[in-house]
Amino acid sequence: MGDISKDINSTFKDNKIKALINLKYTSNWLRSIENDFFKPYGISPQQYNILRILRGAKTKIKAQVVKERMIERAPNATRLMDKLFDKKFIQRERCEHDRRVVYVEITKAGLDLLSILDKNKNISFLEKLTEEEAITLSNILDKIR
Repeated sequence: MGDISKDINSTFKDNKIKALINLKYTSNWLRSIENDFFKPYGISPQQYNILRILRGAKTKIKAQVVKERMIERAPNATRLMDKLFDKKFIQRERCEHDRRVVYVEITKAGLDLLSILDKNKNISFLEKLTEEEAITLSNILDKIR
């Protein structure tokens, strides 16, 4: 089992500071794993999040709604969707009544990619947690927010 003190060769003033540093360190570690996983598929974790939101919507929704539902609020969400559109993973449609509104929807190619990712997503590091520990961790993270 890892120990943040040893991993970064540091001591901490108290356990709350240690927990904060551990949370940030683990967040960066997870982001690195995620980036490495998605790289061969030509998408980013944020683009994956957009595709999952659109799959869950089951029909076209406003691009603004996608931005609001994103896990990581990306100021460049429009650019992320542009790249997904260029790769034919989503389609866009302007609102007839208000040209400022754009609807987006996942395509068959986007659904196919998600199907592949669902089968291949390696989250084996989570196997180290019991169901009870996962619940506790989730509750603690909710409490922090």
